Amino acid sequence: MSLLLDIRDLDKRFGGLHVTRGVSFQLHAGDRLALIGPNGAGKTTLVNQVSGVLRSDAGEIWLRGENVTRLGQAQRVRLGLARTFQITTLAPQLPVQRQIEMALFEREGLGGRAWRSVDAYPALNAEAQALLQRFGLRAHAATPTEDLAYGEQRLVEMALALALRPKVLLLDEPMAGVPRGDGARLLAALDSLPRDLAVLIIEHDMDLVFRFASRIVVLAEGAVLADGSPDDIRRDPKVRAAYLGTPA
Repeated sequence: MSLLLDIRDLDKRFGGLHVTRGVSFQLHAGDRLALIGPNGAGKTTLVNQVSGVLRSDAGEIWLRGENVTRLGQAQRVRLGLARTFQITTLAPQLPVQRQIEMALFEREGLGGRAWRSVDAYPALNAEAQALLQRFGLRAHAATPTEDLAYGEQRLVEMALALALRPKVLLLDEPMAGVPRGDGARLLAALDSLPRDLAVLIIEHDMDLVFRFASRIVVLAEGAVLADGSPDDIRRDPKVRAAYLGTPA
């Protein structure tokens, strides 16, 4: 499978606080990689480095064979990187379908025409309808996102990310704040993601992690503690002592 994301020795400091320390790993097409670790391990900082929210102090980020270490967020998105956030960043008063349409317009370089009806662009209209269907949002197409349940807002975020046609998708705690009863819909959405899409997920829900991930990277104190299959991680005494709560 083709190499899509190559993280090489990333470091980030905030004053005297060393948050990420020489972090390295790779993502290939179709990978389902979970990034786990205790609170304060550096997980969100690392994803912010990868997505361009934060500039790294050392190391390199290669996306689809291009060094993007010094590129901004928008440039990384154009090269195929998309992400969601711990806290939803949706436009609260804008209907679900309109937000998806605007993401499609932006992807196609039609941002200046976003005021026009998507009906003038049959292919984009069909794609918007397909995304609503994929994430079970057809009944909420005309609903402002502020009126949706939190789990449904998470589904909208995922739909917007997929509207960008990414090659690499970063999901920062998609289950955070989602009631247990809504979890099944999110799990189904995760299972429906394109098989050739590389997915990196940060998540504290270990049931989800071990169900979804084919590989797990464990961070502790900003450094990679372990990297392996779910079975490898379950059996690793260092991980069990540092994170999973079982003495080594």
